[in-house]
Amino acid sequence: MKARIRHKKSVGQKSQNNSWLMLTLLVVGVVLLGVGLVSYVTAPPSANASSDYDPEDVVTDQPVLAIHEMEEGPPIPFLPASQPQPKIQIPEKNFNFGMIGPQDVVEQEFIIRNVGDAPLTISRAYTTCGCTTAEFSATVIPPGKVATIKLIFDAGFHDTSGQTVRRGLIIENNDPQQSKAEIWVQASVRSN
Repeated sequence: MKARIRHKKSVGQKSQNNSWLMLTLLVVGVVLLGVGLVSYVTAPPSANASSDYDPEDVVTDQPVLAIHEMEEGPPIPFLPASQPQPKIQIPEKNFNFGMIGPQDVVEQEFIIRNVGDAPLTISRAYTTCGCTTAEFSATVIPPGKVATIKLIFDAGFHDTSGQTVRRGLIIENNDPQQSKAEIWVQASVRSN
């Protein structure tokens, strides 16, 4: 059997190889960072992800308060299919208040956009529990406009201490594709 002879690399060769490797990794990292930055800056904004709105687009006539009620509501006033239709868009449908105190009252603002071609009518809105209410700025939203919703959760309404609670807001409207829209909030209530 013949023995294999390995030649050791000198310290200078190892150092030179490590330098090239580090330089290559640095160049690749800078290029990837540049490509990512350019993609981020030039990407069009997503309409579905944005809850930003122009305050001039907010409709404030016919406000309504949504409370917990489980009775049957009035029929939804759908428009004839041959006419232009409304289209509801709720950019943020879920919100987590995080950890709150057992007597805290917390609120979050949501928006409803009408991205359709006819007025969007909120015919009925109700919450899934008496501890939650919602104040709508308007019940009729013209095309291209928004209504604001202030959703309020009262942890002290009944004993929820030590629990994680999830409450909903149901919005019945005349969008034929989504006549019942929902918004949900969650909170982790500290123990007394």
